[in-house]
Amino acid sequence: MGKIILTGDRPTGKLHLGHYVGSLKRRVELQNSGEYDKIFIMIADAQALTDNADNPEKVRQNIIEVALDYMSCGLDPAKSTLFIQSQVPQLYELTAYYMNLVTVSRLQRNPTVKSEIQMRNFEASIPVGFFTYPISQASDITAFQATTVPVGEDQMPMLEQTREIVHKFNSVYGETLTMPNILLPDNQACMRLPGTDGKAKMSKSLGNCIYLSDEPEEVRKKIMSMYTDPNHIRVQDPGSIEGNTVFQYLDAFSRPEHFERYLPDYANLDELKAHYQRGGLGDVKVKKFLNNVLQEELEPIRARRKELQKDIPAIYDILNKGCETAREAAAKTLHDVRAAMKINYFEDAALIAEQAEKYGKE
Repeated sequence: MGKIILTGDRPTGKLHLGHYVGSLKRRVELQNSGEYDKIFIMIADAQALTDNADNPEKVRQNIIEVALDYMSCGLDPAKSTLFIQSQVPQLYELTAYYMNLVTVSRLQRNPTVKSEIQMRNFEASIPVGFFTYPISQASDITAFQATTVPVGEDQMPMLEQTREIVHKFNSVYGETLTMPNILLPDNQACMRLPGTDGKAKMSKSLGNCIYLSDEPEEVRKKIMSMYTDPNHIRVQDPGSIEGNTVFQYLDAFSRPEHFERYLPDYANLDELKAHYQRGGLGDVKVKKFLNNVLQEELEPIRARRKELQKDIPAIYDILNKGCETAREAAAKTLHDVRAAMKINYFEDAALIAEQAEKYGKE
């Protein structure tokens, strides 16, 4: 069957640097590595509707934003299948079958679900669709027989739930589904990039994001207002790099060549950190360096996006063709699942013959 990737994002807004370092940049590298036979990249609109059911226009408008971000970062429709979740009906049938393999108490114990429910203030009234989205996610992954799921660290409980469903299905119905493995970012700093305000997670709803499509001046403003060490009041004061957002971003993005170009007084990030910690280095200087680093990273992405925006119908055509490919792949898995569960009644010639013989004798 080969090596297959499935991953994706919810279309609730433009993608930001957290998405980029958490999985998007890695997806492009994996796509171009030649190691994978198939790559499916999903725009998870149905999942986005689980907590945006009263605002479908928000989801609808952001389909194109996510697609543009994908392609501007280097995802190539010739190498990866880009598709929209809601346009693959096989996913929902698989979800319905998998629901019988998971208990309510198990869903309640899922750490990701618990934190997401709390973040959205759903404690008193949880939409069923949102509560069961780990099962839907298992359907997405298994429908394409994915062997690899590149995601951020916060999604580990979700993949573990998928693995449990696969194990249970295969134990009950026979070996049918592929057991997926998680692929985490290889840079520890990229596991979870904090928001510009120092909050643990970069989030659209918190307004603490740097978006991939932000113009240079907007990026600069956000960097210059970033959370640093609140006790580093004067330049000569020793500063802390622990929990310092600017240094966390430098851990994720800076490379030795950036110092050669923008800050030649320092050989590497370790030297910059040491100077900051002993005092004598101001936040503004460090932020200006980070601005240069991020502008260099984002400029080619912005340029490609502006080119892609010139032909929006072509983007929708790419997505439409991707949906056709995704439906074809998911239909094969669904066929195998139905056969394993023995609900493929009209294809089971042995069953029909057996029943005919049984009643023919009466």
